[in-house]
Amino acid sequence: MLLAILGGCSHFLGLILEKYVINKMPDEVKLMKTIIKEPLWLFAIFIRFGIGSILFIFAQIIIGPAITPGLMASGLIILAIGSIKILGEKLNSMEIVAIIVMIIAVTFIGLSGFSIEIREKNLLNPAFLVRMSISTGILALIASVFQIIQGKIPHYKAILLALISGLMLSLNNFWITPFIWSLGNMFGGYFFIETFLLFIVSSVILIIANILSVIKMSQGFRSGKASFLATIQNVPVQLTPSILYFFVFMMITSRIMPIIFFILGVALIISSSFILEKRQTQIEQIS
Repeated sequence: MLLAILGGCSHFLGLILEKYVINKMPDEVKLMKTIIKEPLWLFAIFIRFGIGSILFIFAQIIIGPAITPGLMASGLIILAIGSIKILGEKLNSMEIVAIIVMIIAVTFIGLSGFSIEIREKNLLNPAFLVRMSISTGILALIASVFQIIQGKIPHYKAILLALISGLMLSLNNFWITPFIWSLGNMFGGYFFIETFLLFIVSSVILIIANILSVIKMSQGFRSGKASFLATIQNVPVQLTPSILYFFVFMMITSRIMPIIFFILGVALIISSSFILEKRQTQIEQIS
């Protein structure tokens, strides 16, 4: 749990530094071609996908993919502080409440205890791979629809870009599990062609998903506040683990309290995101 929390802090600190660099970019420059030359932006990427990913992977190995994203969202505290101290953003009372609500939601999801022991699973099971492929296709389809819509509705552009970025992070959370499992099996003396193919597929998806996540979030940062968009980005990241737990891994719990905690967490995430989304839309209409 501590590894997941530290991974979340690294992730959101990296986002704050990314936004700091993007704020200094002139509007007329081509964003990605220019920003990739900035040392501080590269350092921010290293914090997110270097340090943060290592902590995330070890947390996944220990407690599985169901509650790790929820625990990582505790880094929203870093987001709130960094937005004010580093970026100079001002948060009104409702925005602060929304971030606090998101943190409470994360706590509930963590208390649900929906852990998955990935070492005990056979991820080469055809039924599992079919469920994994269907879930991946659905997330990719939703991201594609948002990509089309964001070009036609300017007022929601930043929000939709943040959601696309979040969906890509969700794919990362999905496929990091097969990546870890196949890597562990290959180096653990169980090298089969099927395991190697799963390793290749998961590696390609992870690379593409993370690159697209960075690009879409950077584009969203050009017209939106980090405190808003990082929280909006976190919505699909928090909602999709339930798909992993109940649909992909077909986990079933007989206890009522974990389900109640999880439902409360999801409900609070949606409430917090609605507040921030409404506020972000108002800001874009004014600007």
